[in-house]
Amino acid sequence: MKVGAVVLTMGNRPDEVRALLDSVAAQEGDPIEVVIVGNGSPLPAFEVPGLTVRTVELPENVGIPAGRNVGIEAFGPGGRDVDVLLFLDDDGLLPRKDTAELCRQAFAADPSLGIITFRIADPETGTTQRRHVPRLRASDPMRSSRVTTFLGGANAVRTTVFAQVGGLPDDFFYAHEETDLAWRALDAGWMIDYRSDMVLHHPATAPSRHAVYHRMVARNRVWLARRNLPALLVPVYLGVWMLLTLLRKPSKDALRAWFGGFREGWKTPCGPRRPMKWRTVWRLTRLGRPPVI
Repeated sequence: MKVGAVVLTMGNRPDEVRALLDSVAAQEGDPIEVVIVGNGSPLPAFEVPGLTVRTVELPENVGIPAGRNVGIEAFGPGGRDVDVLLFLDDDGLLPRKDTAELCRQAFAADPSLGIITFRIADPETGTTQRRHVPRLRASDPMRSSRVTTFLGGANAVRTTVFAQVGGLPDDFFYAHEETDLAWRALDAGWMIDYRSDMVLHHPATAPSRHAVYHRMVARNRVWLARRNLPALLVPVYLGVWMLLTLLRKPSKDALRAWFGGFREGWKTPCGPRRPMKWRTVWRLTRLGRPPVI
């Protein structure tokens, strides 16, 4: 099973990228070819013994999903030149040498498995933030399970998934693009696993550090619902998330940005609408996360 890797960077973490590449080169099994996408930035030469590294420089920052899609296409249409693609954050690190081999084994053993999401752990403390466990029962990050979404910078995807349902939604720019792909994959019959033994070291951070966080989260939440949910569930899903947002008591500025994004999500094009089947709704519910939360 041939494995490739996509690393998206804005060119401001060359040392971290080199450390990540060293950890990829150390993986057991067949060598992994890596594509590094410079999202609106030039890239230095990355030369790592035993590793083939290609670079793609984009003239402007096109956002996370569009940038990763460029990386996918660098492996042929839909990534078809490889069987599996790893997506790794540019400030991440694979601490174990068997992660790629564990991915190969998992995909080979389960033909229905389309996506694997890794456990993200802080390199200093070893802790995993609750938001990095992609299920409602997130108190035990060491428990592996089937899940309904995945983590964008710490995952492996069978490229057949892209061939069948397409890539990440370019226009999302940042936030919820993984869930959009996950829902489409689940609707097509694929499964998603959270594996606690497949680890990406990544410094603990808060998503709100991004200036566009509150606006993008709200806008893309509306787009996500409009694109993927049966019409009956759209107001329920968005109503629940509005209530949750208010209960978290964000600052006035954050709340203003959130409601601005929420309005934008209704007023702007969201891309093609392909509502999931009701059997997929039931499937999501059985997996512990009905698409109303």
